[in-house]
Order: sequence, then C-alpha cells, then structure tokens
Amino acid sequence: MAGMDGFGVQLQRGDGAEPEVFTAIADVTSLNPPGMSRETIDVTSHDSPDAWMEFLGGVKDPGEVSADINYQPALHDVLVSDFEDKAPRNYKIVFPDDDVAPTTWSFKALLTGFEPEVPYDDKATASLTFKVTGKPTLA
Repeated sequence: MAGMDGFGVQLQRGDGAEPEVFTAIADVTSLNPPGMSRETIDVTSHDSPDAWMEFLGGVKDPGEVSADINYQPALHDVLVSDFEDKAPRNYKIVFPDDDVAPTTWSFKALLTGFEPEVPYDDKATASLTFKVTGKPTLA
C-alpha cells in the first residue's frame, strides 16, 4: 500500500526529567516536521570538466517544525514557558504508522513563535514555530 494516513500524528513535549517523559501537545490540527536543508560549497575551478560548476556538501540546517493547534489556555500555556526559556527542549513527533513500534522523529528545539488567534466568530487557534537545533533523529 502506498502512502500513510496522517491522522493521529502527535507532537510531544519532553518534561526535561530523567528519565524523560513525553506528553502530547493537545489538539494539533496541522504539523510540519523538520524542513532540513544543506549549504553547498562552490569548488568550481578553471579545470572543472566541461565548464560545469562543482559543489561539495556543507553544513546542514535542521530547519523548523511548525504546528497549528486549537488553542486552549489551560492546555497550552505551558508553551509560553517554553517560549520564555533560552535552553532547547526535547520534542518528538510520533507517526501513526504502527501501533506497537511507531516511527518517531526526535529533536531538540527552541519555541521561536507562539501566535494565538481568538476571533469573535470562530475557534481559538495558535500557530507554533520551533527552531530545531542539532541533528533530528528518525527512528
């Protein structure tokens, strides 16, 4: 079977304790895992074959994770503490691909964006942006 149903994916927040316990961030409606990229180093020279530019792989940027949530202050105000904290916290994405051993994407991140919206005629929402630091681990 091709593809995977994304329903049931979880964004989890670590508590920083030892051993660390992860709790799902409630009411996630949309989630974008790390958008990684890599710098390139131009090594083109006058000797480059057929005048084609040549590159080496440079440093990697772990990117950002973004999520939209149905905002409820009682459930989500702990995220304001994460935003205030200068130290990265452990998070993980748990995919709904296997009930026994689901695929996880673990990463350290800083919460760099917390944007609630409370319109008079619709649900309260918030957009979250996390800047990943270091290598994310897919397991």
